[in-house]
Formats: sequence, structure tokens, C-alpha cells
Amino acid sequence: MLIDILTLFPKMFENVLGESILHRAQKKGLAGIRVWDLRDWTSDAHRSADDKPFGGGPGMVMKIEPVWRALEELKKSPEGKARAAKIVLLTPQGKRFDQKTAKRFAKEKRLILICGHYEGVDERIRQMADEEVSIGDYVLTCGEIPAMALMDAVVRLIPGVLGDDESIVSESFERGLLEYPQYTRPAEFKGKKVPQVLLSGDHKKIEEWRMAEALKRTKERRPDLLIGVKSKHGKAD
Repeated sequence: MLIDILTLFPKMFENVLGESILHRAQKKGLAGIRVWDLRDWTSDAHRSADDKPFGGGPGMVMKIEPVWRALEELKKSPEGKARAAKIVLLTPQGKRFDQKTAKRFAKEKRLILICGHYEGVDERIRQMADEEVSIGDYVLTCGEIPAMALMDAVVRLIPGVLGDDESIVSESFERGLLEYPQYTRPAEFKGKKVPQVLLSGDHKKIEEWRMAEALKRTKERRPDLLIGVKSKHGKAD
């Protein structure tokens, strides 16, 4: 997969891309991630990427010209001709990002992420995007942090990125449930013991315990996820 990021703050991505899963995916050649400074496509001496909104109002609005020029250049590049890209705008007005969307994006050959900023973006920028995505109902300073979250969630789903692909199956949201409680050594710490079933070696009982605990935790913390979810024991709710 190739991911292009259009941003006004490229330095924000340096540490994120140089660590952990995203770094590993690039090193393995499973994901190519390129960060582009939108100011490189501005046309004035001040490299202005924003301006005052027509009609008045607070804040500044991201201009359309730099974004349009960047997209045109990326489309005409060898990579752009070789594989079509899904263009995603990170914005509070977008559809809420979830695991289902992450799985869908992970099947794409190329993503172009546009990081919004300032008071908002020129409405015509939205018309150039294939999708608009939000990571939650709260306000952030910029779209760079949502782009990092989206990228991390998507890249880790690419086959071969994680050391154990089976670990993805048991993670929260993969089966419509939160993940069951996890434990490791020591088996007892200051009087707090690991559930005996996990030490039993009985894989069937362990799986049943994990499913029951996942259902219990989801019911307590995220009952909204249980709508339509069923386990092998029957309805979750």
C-alpha cells in the first residue's frame, strides 16, 4: 500500500513514522508512506495556504489552490498512473472512522490523506475527496492527529505487518466486541491472581471464558456494540 499525506505540518509525522508498527511496515516494504508539505504548492512569496472566509466570520479557511495542485501532481506521477488512489479528507464533518472502515481502507492500493486545518477548508476541497472521515465527536486543532490514527489502524491490518496476524482476530471491535481481559506472568501479584482457567491448559474452556468475558465487558462499557451481535451461545443481549 502507498499512503500520501498532504499536510501543512509535515514535521508532526517524523516521530510517528519512525517508530513501532508504521516503521516496521515501511521497513518490510509492505507500506510506503510519503508526507508532502502543502505549502510547496502555494504561489505567493509568503507561501499562504489559508485566507479569510467570504462573508466574514472567525478564523481562517484552507485555500483550494494548493490542494488542487498537489492532487494533480500526485495523479500525474508514475505512482498515480500505476494505481488509482482513494482520496480521504480528515474533517469533523466526516463519517466516524471505525474498524469496519479501517478494514475497507486496508484493501486499497493507495490512499491520499488530506489534513484539514484552521477554521475549516474551502468547500470545494470536499468535492475533490472520495470520502470524509472523522475520528470522533470532539474538536482538534488540525487533521494531522486524525490522519496518524487512521494510518495506524489501517496499516496494521495489512497482511504481514504484525508478527502474528492471528492477534488481529482477537482484538477489540474485530468481532463486534471489546477484547477479553489479558494476563501475563507472574500468576500472582500482591494477592491478585490470574483466573485459574487461563492456567488450566484446556483451550476449549479458555475460549469459552474469553467469549463470556468479552461479552460481559462489552455490555458494561459499550452496550451499543451489542446490537445485532451474537455468540455461539445465542444472542449477546
